[in-house]
Amino acid sequence: VQLVESGGGSVQVGGSLRLSCIPSGHIDSSFCMGWFRQAPGKEREGVASIEREGTTTYADSVKGRFTISHDIAKNILYLQMNSLKPEDTAMYYCAKDLCGFTGFTVSRTIQSKVYWGQGTQVTVS
Repeated sequence: VQLVESGGGSVQVGGSLRLSCIPSGHIDSSFCMGWFRQAPGKEREGVASIEREGTTTYADSVKGRFTISHDIAKNILYLQMNSLKPEDTAMYYCAKDLCGFTGFTVSRTIQSKVYWGQGTQVTVS
């Protein structure tokens, strides 16, 4: 299983970025897909998730600012991030079938059971 994240970068406070994730295998073969982030010295946490039929869930810290979506035809998962804050600075990862962790940290034990991409860095200053 491979996941390739892209779209990160350095932006000013209040700016926007759109992250993309291309998984091996088809998106609709997964029950859910999600975006996670890890800041230096902090645990990896779930940011947003989307179920196969389109139901979305967001961490309170990003609700109203981030939008998760998927393009089934192109097999791409997106995370549109608006009104970015310095506390959004982190490495962002996508994952397949790691459901129920939006708004929660993901232990190293759980992390080891899931495939991760290389991540894409988001820096807000």
